[in-house]
Amino acid sequence: MTRLDAGVNVDAGGFRYNPTSVYVDPELAEKERKTFFQDHPQLLGLSGDLPTSNSFFTVNDLKTPILATRDEGGNFRAFVNSCSHRGAVLEEEERGETRRFTCRFHRWTYGTDGTLVGVPKSEHFGNLDTNCFGLIELPSEERHGLLWIHPDPEGAIDLEEQLGENLDAELALWNFEELQYLTQDTYKIDCNWKLAMDTFGETYHFSALHSETLNLQFHGNVQCYDTYGRNHRMLLCKRDIDGMRDQPESEWNITTAALPVYWLFPNVQLMPGAGILFLVRAYPDKERPGRHVSRIHFYVRPEIFESNEIKEMVKMASQNFAEIIRDEDYMMSASQQRSAESGVIEHSIFGRNEPALHHYHNTYRKMLGMELLPLVETSDR
Repeated sequence: MTRLDAGVNVDAGGFRYNPTSVYVDPELAEKERKTFFQDHPQLLGLSGDLPTSNSFFTVNDLKTPILATRDEGGNFRAFVNSCSHRGAVLEEEERGETRRFTCRFHRWTYGTDGTLVGVPKSEHFGNLDTNCFGLIELPSEERHGLLWIHPDPEGAIDLEEQLGENLDAELALWNFEELQYLTQDTYKIDCNWKLAMDTFGETYHFSALHSETLNLQFHGNVQCYDTYGRNHRMLLCKRDIDGMRDQPESEWNITTAALPVYWLFPNVQLMPGAGILFLVRAYPDKERPGRHVSRIHFYVRPEIFESNEIKEMVKMASQNFAEIIRDEDYMMSASQQRSAESGVIEHSIFGRNEPALHHYHNTYRKMLGMELLPLVETSDR
């Protein structure tokens, strides 16, 4: 409220020039895929994606094909989604519920805990120790309603290091474990995955790009911003904050006043609202630096999920929100990609009111051992 009244926004303290080559360089793209998406823990979803014992979902956006399950004991598990016999993909469905996974090639069968439980014609196949041929398990951890895996079987998940003490404690307060999966959208866009992340990094564009959509719901160019190591939290200011001025502070609610946006390194935007949560994950294309896929999942509180009428209304509103990202934000990202690929525009510039962009890119560069983008006081070239 104070920032709105004073016309004050966040201030990064200067400008940074970002080379547009980071969106087109194939060698850099390959290094990013290995460092960020093969050698680093990944957030795959929420507890609500595995609502019951024997539920599962699959992920094919990483180099490792992943089968995530909740076993009969209710434990979250993750495996390489490949049969131990000849390496065929085991489960082709995106999500569902089953007690057994059966390979279509020779009908080898596994339990939701990865155990090999059936080998047809085993007397013909040979003397096989089934205890040694279960699915390859991946490191996994369920914390605060968030599902983490490491795509390398020899990798490690250290969420204390990944999130930091303060962010870890804050995420616990949201009770994400109560949320239930509602629906999802998938967009394949002709832009680098980092450009997809960039569009979530400032509200400077709201009154221009979103003049007839998000700008009607949010005050643009005013936000709060905090970093947590490799992660950050933005607060986008809702216009509903104006109606809170006459309310006692004890009745204030953060989701009425703002939309919190957590960036969880490297590719996640987590946006909890009043009764709903949006999860955005951006994955680089395996062949083209100038292409990526965004997966947007929507989750709701139980009281919404239990009412079919309310659930359908929320589902429609959620999809409308996703379409704004696709048709407005990602349209701009694709146009930025075209400019970057032309080779004519050598740098883009991050303003003082765009601190998340400063943080995104210097975090990426630091993780890759690259020289950090310097802060400059003026915008002279």
